Amino acid sequence: MVQPRPAAPTVKFVDEYCQWYKSLFPDVRSFEAFKYLHVGCICDLKRKTLPEIAKIVGLDNQQGLHHFLTSLVE
Repeated sequence: MVQPRPAAPTVKFVDEYCQWYKSLFPDVRSFEAFKYLHVGCICDLKRKTLPEIAKIVGLDNQQGLHHFLTSLVE
């Protein structure tokens, strides 16, 4: 069986906080999106939109964050 890759590190505080919730996520991409949204909430952005959060955490686009948020509602 292939082991899942570890989640990409972010800010130490966010990584430690989000670790408590890791078991709630079915895959590593969902968990990373969860962490990225936390980083976006605490960073100093004028407008906390998904494209701006994606830029600040180093993502090419906001699709992963959007998919994470919309799949939570289903």
